[in-house]
Amino acid sequence: MRRPTCSGAVRPIISPVLALAVLLALAGAPAFAVDKYPVPSPYPISWQFHFDHGTPKRIVVDVPGTPHPVAYWYMTYTVTNKGDKPEEFIPQFDMLSEDGKVTHSDRAIPPEVFRKIKLEEGIKLLVDSEHIEGTLNPGDDEAKDGVAIWPEPLRRMGTFSIFVGGLSGEFAEIKDADGKPLVNKDPKTGEETRVVVRKTLQLTFHVIGDEVRPGPDEDHPKGEEWIMR
Repeated sequence: MRRPTCSGAVRPIISPVLALAVLLALAGAPAFAVDKYPVPSPYPISWQFHFDHGTPKRIVVDVPGTPHPVAYWYMTYTVTNKGDKPEEFIPQFDMLSEDGKVTHSDRAIPPEVFRKIKLEEGIKLLVDSEHIEGTLNPGDDEAKDGVAIWPEPLRRMGTFSIFVGGLSGEFAEIKDADGKPLVNKDPKTGEETRVVVRKTLQLTFHVIGDEVRPGPDEDHPKGEEWIMR
């Protein structure tokens, strides 16, 4: 089974507090003051998958019904449960581009895109997002090869981050400056839910090049770090 490699650690390009504030603002949550933002535990306190990833790549695909080829970005990965019991793997891949836009992966991606990626990568057991979700049994032999796919957010990518969720069971509640749990209220139902952040892997990359010839441009890893998001 093919094992892509991963890179070293750097500081995230945006702070976790700012990232959460942006997400809450988009969701219509009220502004808040946080006394101390949660950080991942320095020692294991929950299950966690082993995650190997490749470098994100750009691919252009002829999609039926479109007048011109369409550009996408994708990242292959291998996820392994090195624990002692089965756990559910429900991945979430969010790409944060330089313009501040967050693009979710695998939303309405034409099947032709996955087929071309699998052919070019030559990973025999590669599966798409729909088929990789579910129980991940312990052991290297049970590892799964997957791919996250995004529509191209910008012609000039520059520096961007990918946030990978679903790799750990660690979470924390956000509390305000008075130590009270932060609550998000549904404007339609009035239902209140506590704001929770989860241990997330942030991968940062930089593309050297421009929008004129983006295909051959080199994509350089800048590092990775666990954060709460």
